[in-house]
Amino acid sequence: MSATIFTRIINGEIPGRFVWRDETCVAFLDVAPLQPGHVLVVPVDEVDRWTDADPETVAHVMGVAHTIGKAQVEAFGAARAGLMVAGYEVPHLHVHVWPSNSLRDFDLDRKDQNPDQADLDEAAEKIRAALRDAGHGERVPQT
Repeated sequence: MSATIFTRIINGEIPGRFVWRDETCVAFLDVAPLQPGHVLVVPVDEVDRWTDADPETVAHVMGVAHTIGKAQVEAFGAARAGLMVAGYEVPHLHVHVWPSNSLRDFDLDRKDQNPDQADLDEAAEKIRAALRDAGHGERVPQT
């Protein structure tokens, strides 16, 4: 079986806009965001379905998603952070986390399939800055 696109991003074979990295998981911007600042939290180890992951990995990924969500609310002035585990797009566990201001923000058909690359860079830096300000600098990559 070949590596998923997420494993290739994690390994640096494909570029990604990382906002978090630790020994268990990473977080990077979705290239087709629901909202500016949409992040995917992905375990380093490939696991297809979240129900197949060990409970410790699921707990860690959700903890990181919680931290990212708080940073997104701060960075983007959002009312809430949206969270979804779907798993149909890529066979590698991933948690979608994004700044949200309404239930409309949960509609996957509204994903921006052609976002401005400079806007993605700006969103990533806003999240990194909010994470650093919240005391998570050791987990925040420089770029």
